[in-house]
Parts: sequence; C-alpha cells; structure tokens
Amino acid sequence: MTVGPSLYWYLTRASGAVALILLTASVVIGIAAIGRLRGPGVPRFVVDGLHRTASLLAIVFLVVHIITAVLDSFAPISLINALIPFSGTYRPLWLGLGAAAFDLLLAVTITSVLRRRIGHGVWRGVHWLAYLAWPLGVLHGFGTGSDVHQTWLLAINLACIAAVLAAVVVRAAIGWPDHVRLRVGALGVATAFALGLVVWLPGGPLGKGWARRSGTPASLLGHGAHA
Repeated sequence: MTVGPSLYWYLTRASGAVALILLTASVVIGIAAIGRLRGPGVPRFVVDGLHRTASLLAIVFLVVHIITAVLDSFAPISLINALIPFSGTYRPLWLGLGAAAFDLLLAVTITSVLRRRIGHGVWRGVHWLAYLAWPLGVLHGFGTGSDVHQTWLLAINLACIAAVLAAVVVRAAIGWPDHVRLRVGALGVATAFALGLVVWLPGGPLGKGWARRSGTPASLLGHGAHA
C-alpha cells in the first residue's frame, strides 16, 4: 500500500524553503553592505540589523528543518547525520552538504557571540564562511528534495539563485575597475555555479531515477510519494 507523506515531511520541506529564502536575503544584504549599498536615508545599523535578523531566523528555521527531518520515520536520518557531514546512509552526499552548510552557519553564530574575545580578524574570517553555506544549501535542497520538480519549489529556488547572482553582478560593477581580479573572480565563480546548475539539473534532480541515483536506500525506493 502506498503511504503518503507525513506531517513531518511537509514541515521539513516548508522550513527548508523558508530557511533558503532567509539565507538568500542574508547573503544579498551582506553583499549590499560590503558594497555600501543602501537606500537613501537608510543608516548602516538598519542594514546590519536586517542582515543579522535574517541570518538568525535562517538558523531557527534550519533547526526546525533538521528536527522534523529526524522525527520523520520515512528516511533513516539521525541527529548525528544532520550535524556530521556525509555520515548518513540516506542520500549521503546531498544530506552531507546540508549538514556542512548548517555547521558553517553555526560557526558564524558562535564566533559572533564570542566576537570580542576572539578578535575582529578571526570573526571576519569565519563570517565569510556564511557565503559558502548558501551554495551548499542550494545543492542540498536540489539533491535531497524529492519534490524539487514542483513548480512552487522550483520557482523559489530559481528566484533565490537569481537574487544572489544579481547581487554579485551589481557589487562587481560598482567601483570597477578597482580590485579587478577579485571582481572577475567573483563573477566567474557565480557564473560557473549558475551554468553548472543549468547543465546538472535536467539530468539530475529534475530527471528520471534521481531517487535511486542520489543514494536513496533500495529498501525505500517506491515506498510513498516522497521516496
């Protein structure tokens, strides 16, 4: 008998989507802050506050995402799998990327709390890791989500990707050609990531047989709509 998705499954998907939106907002605001981009009459502390709030809310929804994924009895995901990258048996690569993204954000949060003790240089170096968490989170969502082909979720993912790419392009354009190598490098990485998704998605998560190819245990294949 086919078993439908549980309430935990829906909560996992919803909290994951909201977390991606908030993390995207945090990254976009962070890029704007680096470039001193803000609306007329908007003080810097307001931008910093929005950046901090978006980041903290993203972590809150990620915690909900992790807890509900662990509580969902369908997939064999433990709390250890959600915290230690590549330690699980359910889609290990893609689940591991999500765990790595969460660990990076957790490191940023902890060092922000200890900022005065560890010094600005160490905090700033760790803080840059938040930007790495975003592409890892995007890949995790595409790789583990069995419903990524659904219009609403695909639209959210594409909108988040477009927002970050646009922010990178605008930031690289302002002040050109100062630090031209750094700007070209940022544009190159962003372009490579976008093109990589364009090439990978049709034959990957959006193609047939992804559940099997992504590392879903054979015992779970075909069991329910969220397999």
